[in-house]
Amino acid sequence: MNDNICAGNNFSTFEEQDKILVGLSGGVDSSVCIQILKDQGFAVEALVINFSPSHEKAVDAAKVVAAQLDIPLHVENCYDLFEEKVITPFCQDYCNGVTPNPCVICNPNVKFKLLIKVADSLGINLIATGHYARVDEGENGIYYIQKAVSTARDQSYMLYRLPQDVLSRLCLPLGEFEKPDIREMAVELKLASADAPDSQEICFIPDGDYPNYIAQRGMTSKQGNFIAPEGTVIREHKGILHYTVGQRRGLHIALGKPVFIKSILDTGDILLGYAGEEFSNGFTLQDVVTSENAPLNGDLYVKIRSAATPTLCTVTTVGNDVTVMFPEPVRAPAPGQSAVFYRDDLVVGGGFIKNIIQ
Repeated sequence: MNDNICAGNNFSTFEEQDKILVGLSGGVDSSVCIQILKDQGFAVEALVINFSPSHEKAVDAAKVVAAQLDIPLHVENCYDLFEEKVITPFCQDYCNGVTPNPCVICNPNVKFKLLIKVADSLGINLIATGHYARVDEGENGIYYIQKAVSTARDQSYMLYRLPQDVLSRLCLPLGEFEKPDIREMAVELKLASADAPDSQEICFIPDGDYPNYIAQRGMTSKQGNFIAPEGTVIREHKGILHYTVGQRRGLHIALGKPVFIKSILDTGDILLGYAGEEFSNGFTLQDVVTSENAPLNGDLYVKIRSAATPTLCTVTTVGNDVTVMFPEPVRAPAPGQSAVFYRDDLVVGGGFIKNIIQ
């Protein structure tokens, strides 16, 4: 393991008096993260965040792990903040025909915000989580999210909106490991979390049925029709909250060959395309953040989904307008999703996809 698991050259050695607060979910990754930091000489405390009623089991699991690892555990309830910053915007996005990134929103606005708040209240300078990513301090004094060693597990995409005041205090030990290594450590430690499943994509909707979840909250979306690629009306759909750009399954439409959702129109109609037509030449961005004190410009690599392979692109920023173009068309960028930019393995910025350029 590389000892450089924290941002900054001053963390190259660790002493017993160095305190750190770890975000503990009760899962295997954050649990092993704690042991790694203890082995490095840190005095570890943990925080479990009760985001919503769906997280109460995670709180109980965290209490078990904290007892096993013999560390103090703090519990923070944040139903109202999570509702305001994550759940309500998530539901509104789907009702408006865009595909949200709840983890991308939660990280800077809830999870890491509370980690910093509780760490400050305890007089602890450093924080850590079980994300598969790293933090790098550049020669320019700027802190960057860096890709994990594990390409398969890399979560740098999800952390791109974290500000400098968080990155300068953040340790990400798991960025140096592969997932099987972490599972093996958990088994050797006999942790209760050793066999815990990986975290869900939408943590506050355990069954993954987001349309039903939104409907149960009394929210509705525009009705409209499916429109064939040739422009003819096929039939009425269930409401745009049930669909996402790029979707192919569950449409129940027979046109002689496979179709996908090409775009969701402001009218409520859904425009279909034939398979093979789901590629775009670029897109525009909104709510862009950058790691450096300069606009994004020039040739960079970009991920348009967390698990996607970074793709070469050209970024042009004019005022508040940011345009991304590809030398070769890319498959199904979706409005609302994040585009995250890399220079080598460092995150240099990102934003939310706004309009698709065909």
